[in-house]
Amino acid sequence: MERQYMEKWFSNEGTRNDVRKRVIACFMEESPGTGAGSDSSKYNYYVETLADGNRVYLTRPAFLNKGFDFVIRVENADYGHKGAYKNVPTHRDISIDLEEKKKENPEMYKKLYDLLKKVFECQDVAEIEYSALHFEYGLTPEHILKVIKWLFIEQDIAYWNYSGRNMTWGLIPSRN
Repeated sequence: MERQYMEKWFSNEGTRNDVRKRVIACFMEESPGTGAGSDSSKYNYYVETLADGNRVYLTRPAFLNKGFDFVIRVENADYGHKGAYKNVPTHRDISIDLEEKKKENPEMYKKLYDLLKKVFECQDVAEIEYSALHFEYGLTPEHILKVIKWLFIEQDIAYWNYSGRNMTWGLIPSRN
């Protein structure tokens, strides 16, 4: 089957369950495959656009084939991973980047932390809220905020009977 490409924006507003339901409802519209490999159904969901024009997108099915699981990717990104994984941000990538930002500018990091907390608490963050934040090190605040939104959602879907996004939140360096 041919890979399907879709542009879709998902609000982060509401409860964890509200957000999860919106994403899963979209996945439930997928056509089933007829077998493995080229007979499986494959989807890319373009869910965020960065200021540089690159997009955050989800690929399905995921590597582990855990039902509604997906892989988060960023166009033209290189997180230093090998092969097909080079544009796949990991929790560790984000955690290390945030640690460096906190060292670089603790006061500005507090502002970024507050925005991360908003995303964690299922609130949308507007461009005006992060546009004045600039760090020399690593990814842009916009990149981090848009990726971490999806890391949170992925954890809520994969581990909905457990702590979900709390696991990812635990990797974010403290505000102080």
